[in-house]
Amino acid sequence: MAALGWLTPRRRSATARSVLAGEASAEAARKSSQEAQETQETEVPPSPVKEAEFPVHGDDRAAAFFDLDNTVMQGAALFHFGRGLYKRKFFDTRELAKFAWQQAWFRLAGVEDPEHMQDARDSALSIVKGHRVSELKSIGEEIYDEYMAERIWPGTRALAQAHLDAGQKVWLVTAAPVEIAQVIARRLGLTGALGTVAESVAGVYTGRLVGEPLHGPAKAEAVRALAAAEDLDLSRCAAYSDSHNDIPMLSLVGHPYAINPDAKLRRHARQMDWRLRDYRTGRKAAKVGIPAAAGVGAVAGGTAAAIALHRRRR
Repeated sequence: MAALGWLTPRRRSATARSVLAGEASAEAARKSSQEAQETQETEVPPSPVKEAEFPVHGDDRAAAFFDLDNTVMQGAALFHFGRGLYKRKFFDTRELAKFAWQQAWFRLAGVEDPEHMQDARDSALSIVKGHRVSELKSIGEEIYDEYMAERIWPGTRALAQAHLDAGQKVWLVTAAPVEIAQVIARRLGLTGALGTVAESVAGVYTGRLVGEPLHGPAKAEAVRALAAAEDLDLSRCAAYSDSHNDIPMLSLVGHPYAINPDAKLRRHARQMDWRLRDYRTGRKAAKVGIPAAAGVGAVAGGTAAAIALHRRRR
């Protein structure tokens, strides 16, 4: 306080108090700053909330159901199959042009049109009539290598593999002939496939279907029937599709995914807070949600397809 010697005692006292207050304030500020810094350095930041692991490893009452056309594979399996049959002289150029137009429309629109798909199935049934089932299975193996293998979406394939790695079964669910669907499932290392069942007598195709094509609500009924046969809990299962036609199947499970979705499915998925994946352009959006199960009408054809496949497996 020597520097304050020129002040009167009263003024010296007031000034000293001010200096003391300033020093105390500065010290308090410095100390507070130091404590805050030490707290930031030693305090462990809270861990971010993690999404529950999915698929759940070892959950044998869960399974995954994948639509095929434009979900697992670019384009429609039935059209690729038609190309392979034409190459093997199963039908003429006029019918090939019809297949080509249907495939071009499908790829441009990116959605399933019931009239186009029904027309293609009718054409395919007339073409295979009188041929042996074993012959078509053998040809299906060749057609997969020629036209389908290079059209598998890697992103969707990885999703299927995640379920397999978790110890779960993975099924294709498609309107394509069940024999072709089974070839694709086996080549991808999946459990099996639900598909449209064409009638055969003594191993020869009759040109008729067993029930109806596995399309729309029929897929949901096939999944429901298979889940009952396999003792699956659908609330723990997942389903994947690109088409709004498969909303009944997607609504049936606890974990629905919209993959490469058409416009109607994209809107519905956002409304329902379903997960979205788009592998066509590299965009990927994820939304987590558990939808309420939606009731669907009973479709004999879908149930028949599921039961027929289950009996074959047994």
